[in-house]
Amino acid sequence: MNIARLSLETQTLHAELLERLCVREAQRDIGNLEGTFTVKTIHGIEYAYFLHYAAGGGRTNISLGRMSPAIESLIAQHREGRRDVAADIIGIRELCAQIKAGKAAVADHVTAKVVRELEAGGVFRVGGILVGTLAFACIGNLLGVIWDRTTLATRDIDLAFERTVSIAVPKVAADVPKSIESLAMGFFPIPRLNPKHPSTSFTIRKSPLRIDLLTPRTGGKGDDPVYIPRLKAAAQPLPYLDYLFEDPVRGAVLNGEATLVLIPQPIRFALHKLIVSQEREASAEAKKHKDLWQAFQLLDFFEQERPQDIEPAWKDLLSHGPKWRRRAEAGLAMMQRRFGKSALTESLLRSEAQG
Repeated sequence: MNIARLSLETQTLHAELLERLCVREAQRDIGNLEGTFTVKTIHGIEYAYFLHYAAGGGRTNISLGRMSPAIESLIAQHREGRRDVAADIIGIRELCAQIKAGKAAVADHVTAKVVRELEAGGVFRVGGILVGTLAFACIGNLLGVIWDRTTLATRDIDLAFERTVSIAVPKVAADVPKSIESLAMGFFPIPRLNPKHPSTSFTIRKSPLRIDLLTPRTGGKGDDPVYIPRLKAAAQPLPYLDYLFEDPVRGAVLNGEATLVLIPQPIRFALHKLIVSQEREASAEAKKHKDLWQAFQLLDFFEQERPQDIEPAWKDLLSHGPKWRRRAEAGLAMMQRRFGKSALTESLLRSEAQG
């Protein structure tokens, strides 16, 4: 398979964009706070307020108390910081326009808006990972590859969260329902078959757009939704999902702007798709085909460019036990039947059989 590539210029621009987004994330300060300061005089005394604007349009007026030298300094810092942020935003938008012109994968406007609001609400700072086709698009841009457009169409935003996070991670939280509500787009929770179970998905009436919250199924436990306190929301347990949480990387969801997200390691995403394809029901043949086609494109890239990355990830997958082994083998064999064989994937099948 001939891999279509982004131009070297576009790849360089994308690398610069990711660097700028990471720097902006690391340097978050008062200048990143959306809103304006106001001063009101009540009975001859000046009081300061901050009108905060949420990304989705919501507003909160916060009282800061009587004016003081400290608050005056805070207002000055915010004014100066906002000028720097505005200049940075213009630069990022210019980069996005150039990258888009270079044929990089971009999200539609509505999907990008939702991801941006979720990021602003902290979902990636609390360890959330973007999975599914949106992550596949980010991976293509990261690797400098132009995927087959038929494997990029989606209106699903799939977010995966571990049930607990390392004690090294700061105690931060993200109010997912509030972030979704602030978009004012008419999202509502999709009811579960069991009315006692909390929803793990949100959608809009008469729209295919959907947000799914996912978490790894652990210890052979069932499929009942799991409430995750740091999200203030429940997530759907799925088998095999824990494989994607090993050393996630930074990616960017592109539109007119760019949103910094966490995505799985590309090679792990590919191998996980082999397993996922075997979990699909017979009625989901189109999704199974898409899983295998995404896996094939990714593995084809790694075979040509970074073959040394495949075998360690494959062996780690197989180390999870015989059930994982059977699913991975079946997915790999089915992928080869549909899209063609290669020396490397053949050697993986042999090593699997011998293991």
